[in-house]
Amino acid sequence: MNIPLFFPTPQQDTIAQLIEYCEARSLRAFMLIADRNTYPILGQAVEQALLARGWDVKKVVFEQDEVVPDETFLVQALVQADQVERMYLAVGSGTLTDITRFVSHRTRRPFLSLPTAPSVDGFTSPSASLVLGRIKKTVISQPPQAVFAHLPVLADAPQAMIAAGFGDILGKAIALADWKLGALLWDEPYSAEIAARVRATLDACLKAVDEIGAASVSGVEKLMFALFDSGMCMLDFGNSRPAAGAEHYMSHFLEMKLLKEGRRAALHGAKVALCSMYVSDLYIRFRQIDRAEAVQRLQASVLPDAQADMERIRTVYGEIADSLIIEQAPFLQMTPAGYEALKQRILDHWDELQDLAAQVPHPPTFADLLLRVGGAVTPQALNLLPGEVELALHHSHLFRNRFTICKLGRILGLEPGL
Repeated sequence: MNIPLFFPTPQQDTIAQLIEYCEARSLRAFMLIADRNTYPILGQAVEQALLARGWDVKKVVFEQDEVVPDETFLVQALVQADQVERMYLAVGSGTLTDITRFVSHRTRRPFLSLPTAPSVDGFTSPSASLVLGRIKKTVISQPPQAVFAHLPVLADAPQAMIAAGFGDILGKAIALADWKLGALLWDEPYSAEIAARVRATLDACLKAVDEIGAASVSGVEKLMFALFDSGMCMLDFGNSRPAAGAEHYMSHFLEMKLLKEGRRAALHGAKVALCSMYVSDLYIRFRQIDRAEAVQRLQASVLPDAQADMERIRTVYGEIADSLIIEQAPFLQMTPAGYEALKQRILDHWDELQDLAAQVPHPPTFADLLLRVGGAVTPQALNLLPGEVELALHHSHLFRNRFTICKLGRILGLEPGL
């Protein structure tokens, strides 16, 4: 799918590009969705530019301190919909974009993305990450028709949001290793071409880490392009597997836990980056095992008790346990013969698995990179309690039917935790 990404040029700023885009497609009616922070930063200027053309603009500006993509905010946007065929405009980062992509999809209208912070790689996602019944759910929606990256606004975003975007990309170091691991051991679909594209986005951000840390226009442009291309990789592949592994499932686990307890969640990319450090440590522990020790560990490894795992899922995940039990059916229903075959595959691919682990940066490397962009490197900095990240590391592999280093560590009897 081809979704254009517009950056300012010497001839035009992003709003002028937006006007030109709309003119070329005879777009004359709009629904602008923003919040009390993003409206004065960018939304108001966009609205005034559209009104100056004599075009019809409706708007929804959320006034609450914190915007959550839940029923309350979705309904606030939905009730403003009318019979006019409007182009929706998402003025904001991840949450506002998800609200807009869902509402526009359900009202059968397209939307355009105008990010105000380079904080996530989900701008081009076809799915919305929503909170329904206080449970985080991924809901099919639609990607934007185009993304307009207004660099002056993006570079002026809070450094924590810039660091979160960098953290989301940094997590690809884990996601890529987990993806290949899943292909080798669990027959998960894999694309070497898309994996190379994701690797290129990661490498580009690593090279620009100090520019990004300084929030320079050039650094933010490189970060935004990486976030955009990472999102396009997921869109082209058909799901999030190219850019999400154990580090993302841990982040989702923590987000749901915080929501359930009524605690304010830290930025998604910040949690992804922190969790990546813990997963990296598990990869290091795997690297320290030679083949002879692996044989011993695998011989001692017994098929996990399915009933005990189902009880564990119910205890940890509560209301969504039944859906996760269905999701985990390929693992829960594994036979002893199937488990023996899986253990043999681990040995058959031992050298490849070790090579994968060798490509994952060590926790101090993650920490150094995050500090250089102003990111958080401790749970306390993200309002997480002692032991919560370790809890996510132990339980998050039950969240998706995907094979990660956490699943492999369980089979080998590795003890995770920094």
